[in-house]
Amino acid sequence: MGNKYVKIYDYGGKKNICGDRIREARVVQRMSQSELAAKMQIAGIAIERDSISRIENGTRFVADYELKLFAKVLNVDIVWLLAGIEEES
Repeated sequence: MGNKYVKIYDYGGKKNICGDRIREARVVQRMSQSELAAKMQIAGIAIERDSISRIENGTRFVADYELKLFAKVLNVDIVWLLAGIEEES
């Protein structure tokens, strides 16, 4: 633990900063993880329900092209998705 540097792909102990907001948008729309995965597949991204779960839990990376489609499918702004975790000062 002596290393003061954090791996670039681990931010605040998570592998993404959008998972919380993806879950929030999905729940507000009363959409299941399976339904979201199906909508993403229709939009052109091969993603399964378990991947949605891992994204929401912060244990899976989210590619930029996936983020763009999450915003479109969930009808939210991409910037809003990226505001999921407040930076610590």
